[in-house]
Amino acid sequence: MEWTKDQFVLSDQQEKLDMDTVCRLLASTYWAADRPRDTIVKSIENSITFGIYTEERQIGFARVATDKAVFSWLMDVVIDEPYRGNGLGKWLMDCILEHPDIRETNMSLKTEDAHLFYERYGFKRNETMRRASTFHAGDSL
Repeated sequence: MEWTKDQFVLSDQQEKLDMDTVCRLLASTYWAADRPRDTIVKSIENSITFGIYTEERQIGFARVATDKAVFSWLMDVVIDEPYRGNGLGKWLMDCILEHPDIRETNMSLKTEDAHLFYERYGFKRNETMRRASTFHAGDSL
């Protein structure tokens, strides 16, 4: 799917993603600063992804892991610094929430600093349980 707003295009087509830009954007965040490129690539292959582009240059990214029926998890929402404050994050969220593979699912996310932003979209703060991976790259099965 594609959406258009002014000079921006938002697309869920993975083949349009600029992996160098995605890696650079994620490296600028507190949650994925040290995430290896191969992990980013694998996570994208197993997610519904969203890229924002202007003049064919990628300036935003988000991804959703979902079973497309009940559950979805929103992750890695980031807009390139020079484009922040122009409503692109809001537009990105609007498009994600209307996506046919996502709109009827219960969506979760984790954030340390954007609670008010996500509360506008109906997200509620709550305690969640989490199990961290005990397997590390280089370990054998």
